[in-house]
Amino acid sequence: MIKYIQGIIFLLGLILSPFAVAQTKSNDASAIKSQQFTIRGTVKESDTKRPIKNVSIQVNGGKYTFTNTEGAFRVEAKIGDELIVSHEDFHTIYYTIEKDENIDVEVKPNYESIQSKKYRNNTTFGSLIDSAKFYKRKSAEKSIQFVSESIKNSTSAKENAEAFETLGDINMYWKQYDLAISNYKISLNSDQNNGVKLKLANAYKANKEYQNSLLVIQGLKLSDLSNYQTVAYYEALGDTNRALKKYNSSIDFYKKGLEVAKQYLISSKITDLNSKLAQTYNDNGAKTEAKSYYQNALSLAAKENKSRAIKEKIKVADFNNSNAEYEEEIVLRKEAIPQIEAIETDSLIENESDITVQKQNYKIGTAYYLQKDYNKAIPFLEKSVEEASKRKDLVVEKDGNRKLYEVYKSAGDFEKARIAFDEYAKSLEKLYIEKEQQITQIARFNKNIAEKQNRIISLENDRELSQSKYQLTTERNKNQKIIIYSLVGGLLLLSLVAYLMYKSIKQQKLANNLLALKSLRSQMNPHFIFNALNSVNGFIAINDERTANKYLSDFSKLMRAVLENSEEDFIPLQKEIELIELYTKLEHSRFKNKFDYNITVDKAINLDHYKIPPMLLQPYIENAVWHGLRYKETKGVLDISIKKTGANQITISIIDNGIGREKSKALKTANQKKQNSKGMGNIKKRVSILNNMYKDKVDVFIDNFKNTGDTGTKVVVTLKRD
Repeated sequence: MIKYIQGIIFLLGLILSPFAVAQTKSNDASAIKSQQFTIRGTVKESDTKRPIKNVSIQVNGGKYTFTNTEGAFRVEAKIGDELIVSHEDFHTIYYTIEKDENIDVEVKPNYESIQSKKYRNNTTFGSLIDSAKFYKRKSAEKSIQFVSESIKNSTSAKENAEAFETLGDINMYWKQYDLAISNYKISLNSDQNNGVKLKLANAYKANKEYQNSLLVIQGLKLSDLSNYQTVAYYEALGDTNRALKKYNSSIDFYKKGLEVAKQYLISSKITDLNSKLAQTYNDNGAKTEAKSYYQNALSLAAKENKSRAIKEKIKVADFNNSNAEYEEEIVLRKEAIPQIEAIETDSLIENESDITVQKQNYKIGTAYYLQKDYNKAIPFLEKSVEEASKRKDLVVEKDGNRKLYEVYKSAGDFEKARIAFDEYAKSLEKLYIEKEQQITQIARFNKNIAEKQNRIISLENDRELSQSKYQLTTERNKNQKIIIYSLVGGLLLLSLVAYLMYKSIKQQKLANNLLALKSLRSQMNPHFIFNALNSVNGFIAINDERTANKYLSDFSKLMRAVLENSEEDFIPLQKEIELIELYTKLEHSRFKNKFDYNITVDKAINLDHYKIPPMLLQPYIENAVWHGLRYKETKGVLDISIKKTGANQITISIIDNGIGREKSKALKTANQKKQNSKGMGNIKKRVSILNNMYKDKVDVFIDNFKNTGDTGTKVVVTLKRD
């Protein structure tokens, strides 16, 4: 009996698990210091302002590049790195990077003394871009506002490109990948920069547009890339092929990148690529090679900084766990805990991070449990729950209580197992409430970001239009033919802008509809499950173990069907029929003395030709049983029929001869009315949204079955063929 209940809880956890996923945004100060970013700058003569080309720009970590014909350069660096600017015409300049900034170096060639460096962030545009970068990890809205202001102060195509590149970086950090793709494309329209192209490729990969990512990367010429960009080029190819599960190709690209990184002593990339090679070998089933590269990465990470070392240690521990090497895993996690606590003396690690203390205690306890060492497992799991409760980490608190329940049960301490299970149920309920709130907050956040993005695009369009008007004014004296061509060009530009705005609005509307559907489905599934679990509880309460076992077996099949279909907007009609047959069978097994049922399907219907929203019919059947037939004094009948009513149309009728809606309403408590209203409201909203997206495919009509006595209820669902 207990095993069946465990199965239900496991399925329930699977359904609710998407809500436990949160965005990972660590504000760990050590992690920020190790964050790579792009330093941009120029080198010019102080008196003539003439750009100096072929100036060597080197970072003490091994990365280097040269200035182009305009004296401009880009190089990857992090806080604390030393920038070395050298050329045969002037003395070498040394500068320590203190923040993500843009640097303009002015020198006096052939002079003994070097003029002090000027930073572009003293200008209005530069200061706004620097402010946008500063707020990137703190406030998306404030950061985007600074970018918007910088575009207004942009005086060149190059500055405009940099503004949209920065906007793309902001959207990448906040996981708005589709917006980041749009921003990088706009940046490239103004300035074809290899660094931005690599960022665009990564944005496509993050958005799971792998073929587009490969097209962008393969369009780059290796001869045009700096050493650091060459490593990033091979790394991006490796990442994309790994995402496509082409592991051998991925390994080849990672190794090529590793060779370049070793050749030019790019230490951070050497560590990263060793770690990625280990992960890819592990994915490909080559455990020995994976272990070797993990050991390399672990040794290299220890030489970088504490945060990087801990993250790699946790990766290796996870690898050990996947290979059932629990003793090695436990040692690494125990070593990591005091190191994590040391980092937290300076800054707080967010609950979403993989390196929290509570998660490590949980995983240590789980490892001992898998070794059947229950006495050692219990203290670590208890620490995990205690720490998670203190930090309000409901996910780990839930998992820790669940694991304690399993440990106590396996150890034979059923009283403590019961207490742990009760705590698990409480944690699960709190987590569900919190995730519902998070869904609302995420929807509001996405809407705000999209609105700001649209305003910036409009600002860019206005800027382009203003430039067109200025050109028309300055060339007014040219011949009439050029003026006409310019006007035609302006009209085409306006048409293109209108089309792009229409497309953007349409995409946003689709995104909002998909988010609303997901939210409604997430509300329906738990509601349905809790009602079904009440039925199980009824059998258990009357000690009908055989019926409860049979009911639980059928209920497990039903849950499996719900899980398979829960993420789809439409499923084949055959699957929905199987689902309602199983559900009606379950309800009839509990209320045999209350009703009989019939399910008939017109043989003329080709079920493969029709699709229906999942879980559409179940709430109406549930209402018929629970609010109509259950209260009928005599035994009732539930009739479900599917008939063909047109060449491309069928109707699904759900008819009961129960007490009817009016009598049922009079019997309900205030809470029951609220719950029923919410369930039916969700169905109406789903049908409305789906009809809006798929052109009135579903129609639902509800009326009394009879006019007198027990009026019953008749629900008619009309479904159109694709």
